[in-house]
Amino acid sequence: MTSDVLRQFTRRPPPKGERCDLCGEPLPAEHRHLVDTSRRSLRCSCPHCHLLFTRPGAGQGRFRAVPDRYLSDPGFVLDEAGWNRLQIPVTLAFFFRNSELGRLAAFYPSPAGATESELDPRTWDTVLGRSRLAELLEPDVEALLLHRGRDGSVMCTLVPVDVCYELVGRMRLHWKGFDGGSEARADIEEFLERITAAARPPDPEAAPDPEAETEAGSTVASTRPEPSAAPAKSPPPAEPGGPAPPTGGAP
Repeated sequence: MTSDVLRQFTRRPPPKGERCDLCGEPLPAEHRHLVDTSRRSLRCSCPHCHLLFTRPGAGQGRFRAVPDRYLSDPGFVLDEAGWNRLQIPVTLAFFFRNSELGRLAAFYPSPAGATESELDPRTWDTVLGRSRLAELLEPDVEALLLHRGRDGSVMCTLVPVDVCYELVGRMRLHWKGFDGGSEARADIEEFLERITAAARPPDPEAAPDPEAETEAGSTVASTRPEPSAAPAKSPPPAEPGGPAPPTGGAP
């Protein structure tokens, strides 16, 4: 009994901070994530565990590694009619392809968290389904981030899905009053500048993801000429149909 009591005082305390949700390895503040497709949630991961699940079919497909690519489409154009069809009440929204449901899921950030749109999913596919970045979108782990500027122009960027939940966490942290306040607006502006700086046009030789193809029409226009070959393809409580924030904290 005495030795057990002494051992409690001499035992080294566990390191502080987040740990890998799979192996328990301590993690730095900036770390990678996995999508748990069975629970629709994000998991914090160390580099070794993340690498394991970059291989197709690893772990019987339950965990998928969130990539770190940022792609832009300079030729993307969404007119006012197309934007109005999306029925987004704010100027930001993100869309990812839910492999379980076989469709695009749409969310927009709010002070209450990530709010799922109730619009008919076929509308998302009609408006965005045949855009170049939608063809490249990896199911579950990447998202299309849309931002409408003051001049009515819409920027579309392909981003890692955990980045979208970082945006949601920022809004919950800084939002004040009806319009969010100056601090929230400045934080969102900085976030979008970082995304824009990281994004690059996709490789013209890249092949579209067959899982992301859709037969829906499109109201998206593009200034890029059509190629002759196959077209190229670039945190709060869990919301229905979408990943939750990492269990260890915000990404």
